[in-house]
Amino acid sequence: MAKMKDAEIQAMIQDLPLPKNILKTMQADAVSVGVTEKEMQEIIDRVMVGYKLSQIEACDAAGVVAAQSIGEPGTQMTMRTFHYAGVAEINVTLGLPRLIEIVDARKIPSTPTMTIYLKNDSGLVDEDGKADYAFDRDKAQSVAWDIEATKIDHIASVTTDLAQMKIVINVNEKAMNKRHMVFMEIAEKFKEKIPDAMVEVSEENFQIDLTPKDQRYRDLLQLTKKINDITLKGIEDIKRVVLRKGSDTEEYVLYTEGSALKDIISIPGVDMTRTTTNNVSEIFSVFGIEAARNSIITEATNTLREQGLNVDIRHIMLVADLMTSDGEVKQIGRHGISGEKASVFARAAFEVTVNHLLDAGMRGNVDELQGVTENVIVGQPIKMGTGDIRLIARTIDSDNPNLVKSVEKKTVRTRSQKNAADKAELAGSVQVSKDDLISVETADEVDDDEEWDDNVSMDIEETVTEVVEEEPKKRRGRPPKAKAEDEE
Repeated sequence: MAKMKDAEIQAMIQDLPLPKNILKTMQADAVSVGVTEKEMQEIIDRVMVGYKLSQIEACDAAGVVAAQSIGEPGTQMTMRTFHYAGVAEINVTLGLPRLIEIVDARKIPSTPTMTIYLKNDSGLVDEDGKADYAFDRDKAQSVAWDIEATKIDHIASVTTDLAQMKIVINVNEKAMNKRHMVFMEIAEKFKEKIPDAMVEVSEENFQIDLTPKDQRYRDLLQLTKKINDITLKGIEDIKRVVLRKGSDTEEYVLYTEGSALKDIISIPGVDMTRTTTNNVSEIFSVFGIEAARNSIITEATNTLREQGLNVDIRHIMLVADLMTSDGEVKQIGRHGISGEKASVFARAAFEVTVNHLLDAGMRGNVDELQGVTENVIVGQPIKMGTGDIRLIARTIDSDNPNLVKSVEKKTVRTRSQKNAADKAELAGSVQVSKDDLISVETADEVDDDEEWDDNVSMDIEETVTEVVEEEPKKRRGRPPKAKAEDEE
């Protein structure tokens, strides 16, 4: 048989109820292998069976399974930091502390880092035929200098002249040129950042003298501190940039210590379509909530995978969806998702139990007992799985078996009738006739002083007779009267 073409395969699978990535993979693999129509139909049938088997069943506790799936491997994770992507100069937090940072939605991670990819513009070709920035080490290093924060101690030596009460800065010309900086721009930066000091510039000697207005030792020390805090070039939050080749390709990638995603956008040569950071909150503020959701999935998956743990991505996706469902990144904790639950018991079961119960009692809150946690606490079956199913018995019309009567009749005894029966039973015997029973159409028609008797289950046309006979107890010993006569 003839092999199918790409258009024919696409026509066969385009209407299937499958995710786009599965359809795309099916099409690509079928084209590469070269399948016939019969083989393609068999592939579709098998994929549909596997997809249906992988779907969650109705009333299944997806949240509990996801929590177990992530929580159990989390107990095996080591608490350590490790070198990031083989870069020895930069450390990042991995393992359990990193997983806690992700689910707690920390605003600033303990070790913020960025992976910056460079533009690979095919229109700009170098002498060796490779594209710009990504494959040119000099251009990639130039981008790194534009990003890394340059302080005065990187390019100059700073000395304090106590005799003349001034600070002398001797700029290293070689270090300055390496970072593509101009001497006069450095001097102008000091004049701009320290307006209350006198700045003298010697362009020939690459020397800058700074003198405080008040000739005091304390002002001189404060001036020294200000000089060291000034960022002469680059982004202040990024303390270091390391240039390395990618693991799969020959292109250069920048790894940073510190994160400033918003400021990176304006740097020429940076490919923002691939650049990322491990700071989820920063991704949310720059790219939006969908990008933050993808970042949570990626960071959690990479953290678990680095430890050699394989967790189904659907469980991680469920956690990411829960954290971002309201349009903002929320932590899984008492200040986030768990603290906003409608159930009082569910909130109290997580943290600060007494506070939640006290507040609920003062406000008069009512718990509907709809979730898993609250039903477990009160000892009821949870409304999931078989606990979500209610069995209803209905009477079938004898004339027309297909017609089901909408009214279900039950027989119950009132509380007063039950009390009377109990008293009669104590007396020795009791007989309950059909007149002592009442028939009601629904439970709502029973008065407040009535209650359902679960032990009574009978047809309305039958008469229930309870006969309890009890033999009179024989009194042991002699009667009191005879005993008193003997004593006389």
